[in-house]
Amino acid sequence: MHHKATDVILKLMIAALAWPGAANAHASEQGFVLLLPTDFYTGAGVAVVVLTVLALGVLPARSVEAVFRTRRLTRHSARRIRPVTSMASFFLLSLLIWAGFDGPRDPLSNPLPLMVWTVFWIGFVTVQGLIGDLWAYVNPWTGPLRLLLQTFGPPVLRLPAGLGLAMGVLSFLAFSYLLLADPAPSDPARLARIVGLYWLFTALMAVIFGPRWLRRAEGITLMMTAYARFGMLARRGGSLRIGLPGWQIANAGRMPLILAVMITLLLGTGSFDGLNETFWWLARLDINPLEFPGRSAVILQNAAGVLLANLALLGVLLITFKLGLMLAASPMGLRHAFYLFAPSILPIALGYHVAHYLPSFLVESQYTLVALSDPFLNGSDWLGLGEFYVTTGFFNQQSSVRVIFLSQASAVVIGHVLAVLVAHVVAVRHFGSTRRAVLSQAPIALFMVGYTFFGLWLLASPRF
Repeated sequence: MHHKATDVILKLMIAALAWPGAANAHASEQGFVLLLPTDFYTGAGVAVVVLTVLALGVLPARSVEAVFRTRRLTRHSARRIRPVTSMASFFLLSLLIWAGFDGPRDPLSNPLPLMVWTVFWIGFVTVQGLIGDLWAYVNPWTGPLRLLLQTFGPPVLRLPAGLGLAMGVLSFLAFSYLLLADPAPSDPARLARIVGLYWLFTALMAVIFGPRWLRRAEGITLMMTAYARFGMLARRGGSLRIGLPGWQIANAGRMPLILAVMITLLLGTGSFDGLNETFWWLARLDINPLEFPGRSAVILQNAAGVLLANLALLGVLLITFKLGLMLAASPMGLRHAFYLFAPSILPIALGYHVAHYLPSFLVESQYTLVALSDPFLNGSDWLGLGEFYVTTGFFNQQSSVRVIFLSQASAVVIGHVLAVLVAHVVAVRHFGSTRRAVLSQAPIALFMVGYTFFGLWLLASPRF
């Protein structure tokens, strides 16, 4: 009965965090945000994470593990349709590239930049992280690659592990550069060239090295594979199972090096994505945010910032893992600890992703509907929108801004709570006792508490 009671307490605590208005902080439309009690919300959010850490030190290990139990839904064998859905995704991508070249020059009217940055980068990545591996069905390379390999024969080279790791990291960093440092990432024709050339390059490498290139060396697929490990749904033993987000990480043990590295990059890049828009960052660059000269003036600074943010995060993680091993008197090597515990920060990365982009998605999703309904500005109305007008009225009312603010902060806090829970379960299963698990996780827990404050501070900070 005691185990059942503590299990119920844990689940109620997580449900309470998910309740609208339970947690805390915001960005966008700072005139209203600064009127909100952001200091109180930040303190409350940090307190929730601290209480979670303290509770894990006294709760029985079985009760914490029970949070990540799964249920079988149905037998799942949908791999046969993946080539078909991939080909459909490829044709859609081809149409979007065509629209990028021949459609309107305005990024808010052309469907390509809106589909890439709003639908895919904000929306689909979020759904992938929450639900599971939907990318396996819409990956625009797998279907065409199957046809190419049937035409040209099997791969001619075997992909070396080192090359796969290097190219996976470099391709994701190149995507991060386009997102954060490129002077015109939403220019339709420029984006069409980049997307088209990258698809061709990846297809060529996959023909040479085989499908392994997509699984080990293609940054977008690696990112989506990493986020899928957090999702509620996954196939295990031929069956589709469902559980609390994070159950796959809690039950998986060590993760391949490339995915552990990718998860670190997701958090480091996501954190800098929020930092580089703040007045604080511009002050470091000696730029007046009220007279911002444009992205072309900060290309090198932002590119360097992405690299430094990721290197700093990697360094801090390695230090905390090493200190944890020392406190637990564990003979485990640091590399093995990185495989085991780096995936636990994935919930934080997804929480930041949701929080940072929520205001943008609320506005740009409306532009996306309009652009898809009339992609060439010729008066068509394919979606039947009629007299549809884009609105930003929800930024003009303090009540609606408060809801957005609290939703963003809730995403950050829930991400950190799930990260703490996942790391604790992994530690208990490896070290065999709650005491050693708590000792091993004390440094990373302190890091997560500090990162909670950092994330909520980012949401509340003035930005341009």
